[in-house]
Amino acid sequence: MLLENQHTEFKSSFNDAVIETVSAFVNTKGGKVYIGVDDLGQPIPNFSIGKESIQNWINEIKNKTQPGIITDIEPLIIQGKEIICVSVHEFPIKPVAFKGRYYQRVNGANHQLSSQEVADLHLKTYSSSWDYYPSPHYDMDSISLDKVAQFIDLANQIREVKIQDEPLKVLRKFELVKNDNQIANACHLLFSKNEVFDATISIGRFASETSIKDSLVVRTDLFNEVDITLAFLKKHINKNYIITGDPQRKEKWEYPLEALREIVINMVVHRNYQSAGDAIIKIYDTKIEFYNPGKLENGLTIADLQAGTYTSYARNRKVADIFREAGIIEKYGSGIQRITNAFISYGLQEPVFEEFQNGFRVTVFNNSNNNTNNLGINEGLNEGLNEGLNEGLNSMLTAIIHNPGIQAKQLSDILGARPLKTIERQIKSLTDKGHIERKGSKKTGGYWKVEN
Repeated sequence: MLLENQHTEFKSSFNDAVIETVSAFVNTKGGKVYIGVDDLGQPIPNFSIGKESIQNWINEIKNKTQPGIITDIEPLIIQGKEIICVSVHEFPIKPVAFKGRYYQRVNGANHQLSSQEVADLHLKTYSSSWDYYPSPHYDMDSISLDKVAQFIDLANQIREVKIQDEPLKVLRKFELVKNDNQIANACHLLFSKNEVFDATISIGRFASETSIKDSLVVRTDLFNEVDITLAFLKKHINKNYIITGDPQRKEKWEYPLEALREIVINMVVHRNYQSAGDAIIKIYDTKIEFYNPGKLENGLTIADLQAGTYTSYARNRKVADIFREAGIIEKYGSGIQRITNAFISYGLQEPVFEEFQNGFRVTVFNNSNNNTNNLGINEGLNEGLNEGLNEGLNSMLTAIIHNPGIQAKQLSDILGARPLKTIERQIKSLTDKGHIERKGSKKTGGYWKVEN
């Protein structure tokens, strides 16, 4: 049974609404419009197809779209009645207009694109992005070559073939400066010697929803922006000291720092810098909210992000390329999974990812909301730590505490692809030490009981 969705639409007759949907399909991933059916996809009575109807519809769709779309139209028989199927593939040159307007298919509906979305879609067609194009407001005089030299030093730390060129030549090689000495938007964002108002991040430490204890406005180049933002976060989150069997005590931050860093880097790389709004970080007693201008693109959904079933696209490809050259990011597309796994292995709730007010928001939580419920668990964990568990066993025990039904393969995934043999050995060690006990059958969905 057919259902209306991202790639399927039902229409009772041929009209402009059909052509609008066809134009939305070609600007997304293609699709099919079934004509002569009701909202449930069932054939309607009295639907008829004239002798010249199909050819006339093909011509009308071509004439009302720009560039003109050539569709595949064929009759089908459903429940003994003839209907029409109009099918199209994704168009290589986008966007395609219908009567001067542009549409994309989003969550099973036609979404009319704004002028900004039209421009972005056009840039993607040519495998480009806004940050690649010349800045209309800034020139070489606004660029710090000392900052470029610092980038070269970072890149040379991880490159096999070292960069030997002087800074200006490097900017040209990376296409951050054009032949006529125009600088790209990315060049301004990355190496400006002045404040970068386009990249403002407003950060606040809140005592309540309306009371701010401390705040900071960051308006610098993107490299320093990451470091300054992380420094402010560290200033306002707690750090505990864990007593182990080792001579030195171990530090444990309230949140996994590597995950916070990943979130901040994602904000910088994927932000819509053409938006007038600021990026905003709110630090509360129990959580941190990271808001970034710019919604998900290319029909990408939150579910796709969490499942990892998508092809990653960097909104600012030049910024992403330079960050990768400097070793700040490794590759596109795996950040969400790394962030989630880091929080799980830290014994914390999974972050919440959501589209919010024309942007994207990540909310992370500490253990404050669970202190009462998990008191016995935490006491047992501290007791185990005091008995001298090493870091590997500590992270293993934390993961089991918060996921009592977890299997060894899943533990491997959330503990940074720790080898399965190591997982099994550490489970045995925790069992032998009396910290955990297996209840129920592995085959029928047993669970781990943590001994306090």
